[in-house]
Amino acid sequence: MTKWVYSFGKGLNEGRADMRNLLGGKGANLAEMAANGLPVPPGFTITTEVCSAFYENGRKYPDALQAQVAEALHRIEQSMGLRFGDADAPLLVSVRSGARVSMPGMMDTVLNLGLNDETVEGLARSSGDARFAWDSYRRFIQMYGSVVMGVPHHHFEDTLEQFKRASRVEDDTAITADQWRAIVVDYRHIISTHAGSEFPTNPHDQLWGAIGAVFGSWMNPRANTYRKLHEIPASWGTAVNVQSMVFGNMGDDCATGVCFTRDPSTGENIFYGEYLINAQGEDVVAGIRTPQPMACARAEAGQHPMETTLPEAYGELLRVRSVLETHYKDMQDIEFTVQRNVLYILQTRNGKRTAAAALKIAIDMAREGLITQEEAIQRVPAASLDQLLHPTLDPKAERVQLTRGLPASPGAAAGAVVFTAEECEARAAKGEDVILVRIETSPEDVHGMHAARGVLTTRGGMTSHAAVVARGMGRVCVAGAGSIHVDYAAGTMTVGTHTVAQGEWITLDGGTGAVYLGRVPTIEPALSDDFNTLMGWADAVRRLGVRANAETPDDARTARRFGAEGIGLARTEHMFFGPDRIGFVRQMIIADDESVRQKAIAALLPFQRDDFASLFRIMAGLPVTVRLLDPPLHEFLPHAEAEMAEVANALGKSVDDVRARCAALAETNPMLGHRGCRLGLTSPEIYAMQVRALIQAAVMVEKELGKPIRPEIMIPLVATQAELATTRRAAEDEIARVLKEEGTNLNYYIGTMIELPRAALQADKIAEYADFFSFGTNDLTQTAFGLSRDDAGSFLPYYVDHGLLPRDPFVSIDRDGVGALVRLGVERGRQTCPDLKLGICGEHGGDPDSIAFFDEVGLDYVSCSPFRVPVARLAAAQAALATRQKAGQTA
Repeated sequence: MTKWVYSFGKGLNEGRADMRNLLGGKGANLAEMAANGLPVPPGFTITTEVCSAFYENGRKYPDALQAQVAEALHRIEQSMGLRFGDADAPLLVSVRSGARVSMPGMMDTVLNLGLNDETVEGLARSSGDARFAWDSYRRFIQMYGSVVMGVPHHHFEDTLEQFKRASRVEDDTAITADQWRAIVVDYRHIISTHAGSEFPTNPHDQLWGAIGAVFGSWMNPRANTYRKLHEIPASWGTAVNVQSMVFGNMGDDCATGVCFTRDPSTGENIFYGEYLINAQGEDVVAGIRTPQPMACARAEAGQHPMETTLPEAYGELLRVRSVLETHYKDMQDIEFTVQRNVLYILQTRNGKRTAAAALKIAIDMAREGLITQEEAIQRVPAASLDQLLHPTLDPKAERVQLTRGLPASPGAAAGAVVFTAEECEARAAKGEDVILVRIETSPEDVHGMHAARGVLTTRGGMTSHAAVVARGMGRVCVAGAGSIHVDYAAGTMTVGTHTVAQGEWITLDGGTGAVYLGRVPTIEPALSDDFNTLMGWADAVRRLGVRANAETPDDARTARRFGAEGIGLARTEHMFFGPDRIGFVRQMIIADDESVRQKAIAALLPFQRDDFASLFRIMAGLPVTVRLLDPPLHEFLPHAEAEMAEVANALGKSVDDVRARCAALAETNPMLGHRGCRLGLTSPEIYAMQVRALIQAAVMVEKELGKPIRPEIMIPLVATQAELATTRRAAEDEIARVLKEEGTNLNYYIGTMIELPRAALQADKIAEYADFFSFGTNDLTQTAFGLSRDDAGSFLPYYVDHGLLPRDPFVSIDRDGVGALVRLGVERGRQTCPDLKLGICGEHGGDPDSIAFFDEVGLDYVSCSPFRVPVARLAAAQAALATRQKAGQTA
């Protein structure tokens, strides 16, 4: 027969800490604490498997559950010397949820269950305190009515507040037993009025009602939202914990509280928490009374720390703190109750903490010998490092939310709204903080994005142009805020009835996607010695190399500062948009006369050479992978009349001729059009100029620094072996000419991006002409799914919310589809060339889950935006440790 119920406490502990999948985190830890002799009130846990059965069978329980619950309840009665439903010595219980991972406050709890008009009198007699008994009874009715019977909580609170005003009572503790008795009558009337049924008086009916409500709360809206945010599967279910009540509201020698074994905000090894005298657990979090600090060191004038008011219980709590940290080897979040000066532990769990606290706790515990360095590496969520590298909103600051989009690039920024890149750059040059607001961005906006503190778009997703470029620059970005209507002509953005004009301030939170009105104060990051220590430990164990996507000197310097081991992607198209060179680019594209065209290309060469030389100098011998021109030419064409007139004047043409040429170059589907190596094959002079500039720069910097320079030339959008073979031959011919002119030799590498499904399928043939592969997972995801990342924001959230996709495939790699293409490309490429260098330069290179996959399939390095380099370094170390552990388990 399946065991659905596990008992704990008073010598019978059927569970263990490693049974959290079955018993939930709370139930497993209660059993573990009780087994270790800590003062845990006895109880039992109904397993998560019952929750699954409950939903699979139309909210019906397994047949054997009722009998197993009755048996476990009898064990509690024997342990406590009380009887459930007895009028003289009543046993009261709490009913609480307990998922396998902590979901604080997301599901429901019922306390003081078992009280009715008879048992409340028994509780009054046995405790010698009628006021306490009737207070407990009204708490139970209020909680049961709200949680189980669906009566809105405010009905009870409104009634209590009206009573207190009429009685001129400020504090609940001043209400007498007779007054609580009258309030109980009012509360039961509220239930009969609003629930359409009477409050149940049979304790067994109460118990099953509460059990059903807790299981039901697994699917409530706030729990569903929390699971989506934290990627917790709905299939896990929750356990239900039924535990004998202990009371913190029996008098001044009683208390309830919550404490952390270390400070969850800073990570300091200081006892941290709050408690209330003569109260129950919900009073601490409800804000009805002001909690008091635990320790004298934390107390301010007029406060009453537990250390002085309940010294014996506090001393025992210090002992428990030490036992729990030593046992669990992590910072603990502890709920406790003191009843008549006796301490009881109601729950312990690994405490939630800020990124800064997680870092400090991990390093400190490793130094204290509680955990190893490898365990410390695994304790800090890699993605949380974003919080340490960017400004964040001051949590104490007031804010008014205007709307919400996608959290496309982390950090927080405030500034005046502007709608054009030119205006953004002009205002920033005067020292103003600005936010660039666009319907969507294009490469032409890059200079404005660089000048802005943040970028807000109404279209696009997590890997749209705005998101990718902003992350690379370290700029805050909120993308796809579709509720905003932008009117460029009027210089306004409108959400509903609220309009923000150019020059008015807004604040962006790139970590949540929220957009706030006005200026919300921010907190600047400060990297600690602990951060550098953790990075050093991570570098010592990771296998994957970590490079950065960078094409400007600022990006490259940032990448080096954060520990990048080279540049994995330098996008040359971004270099073409500088105001001193875009004119030559447009002349190159539009000119009919070949001599004019060649003159424009020649004018671009020194710009490119200087760009590449800057990167080589900063990287100082580390590899630099330069992607030759990738986007279609029409992206560089003029759009405004003034720009067309400028090009026409330079070429001696009419504006109409320029306009016609621009129209002729426009493409219906440019993402799959005349771009990448296709452009290099039909206009080989462009790639020849870039290769010449690159090799000249490498030779020059190699002489300057006196150390080898490692240029890597990457040919984009290859689909066939012939494309790469032809483009490579042309590049090698140009390299040979340059080296002959320079009278020197140079080690260089030529490879390709694998960003089309056909390239992955043909990787064995393409590898014959490649020194390296770099998987371009942004375009590979687009082409594998057949969707545009810039337009997917309108429907991808729906897909994720409705379970059609587990995650946004542009954020975390789709292992089954896109991942299968990557795996195939790796296997086939290395069949041809076992030493083929393999990397990835899409946005997935900074996503911890994707990095784990790339480590698994055997890539040599990942490349990501500069500000995500520390995230990638830590994630790569965690992936290496996970691989080791997996190998050890299967050995």
